[in-house]
Amino acid sequence: MIGVIDYGMGNLHSVEKALQSLGAPCRRLNNAELDAEISALLLPGVGAFDPAMERLDSLGWSAALQAWSSAQRPLLGICLGLQLLFDSSAEGARAGLGLLGGRVEPLPAQPQERCPHMGWAPLQPASCSPLISAEGEPTWMYFVHSFAAIPSDPEVVTATAPYGNSSVVAAVGSGRLQATQFHPEKSGRCGLQLLQRWLGSLE
Repeated sequence: MIGVIDYGMGNLHSVEKALQSLGAPCRRLNNAELDAEISALLLPGVGAFDPAMERLDSLGWSAALQAWSSAQRPLLGICLGLQLLFDSSAEGARAGLGLLGGRVEPLPAQPQERCPHMGWAPLQPASCSPLISAEGEPTWMYFVHSFAAIPSDPEVVTATAPYGNSSVVAAVGSGRLQATQFHPEKSGRCGLQLLQRWLGSLE
């Protein structure tokens, strides 16, 4: 059973619909009291860093997620859910979950690029990942963000995406902790394939 964390800062319906279309049982979790039925957690997120961390802290999710990750149990973050995994963000003053070292910074100013970065972009695989295939044609995913993670350890970057003359972190991973800056649940067939690979990695 996939536990979809509901802390009031995510489009849970799209995520749940995507999981259900793949035949994956999921349950919306309104509190951090986890039972034995939950085998993996999914942390979605849309909005600003500080309000999200305030809600995770107040609902007990911060401590629960830190314990879950320390136990090497599967966790997938999406969009803001990726950013919350890091130590801090230039968007706010609160500490992040600290599951990955690094900081979240505003997207760099780039000619011909708008901020927020909104739309489709191809993934550029950076390292081995259970989620992202390095074979075949480039995989295009849907992004909506104004900030991007800058990990302390570049080895956790599993994919980047072009942004003007530069590139930004598109996905990260370390063991059973995986996260995407893009929205796989809004990325059509390619996004569903990624979610299917994540589900397959849980078996």
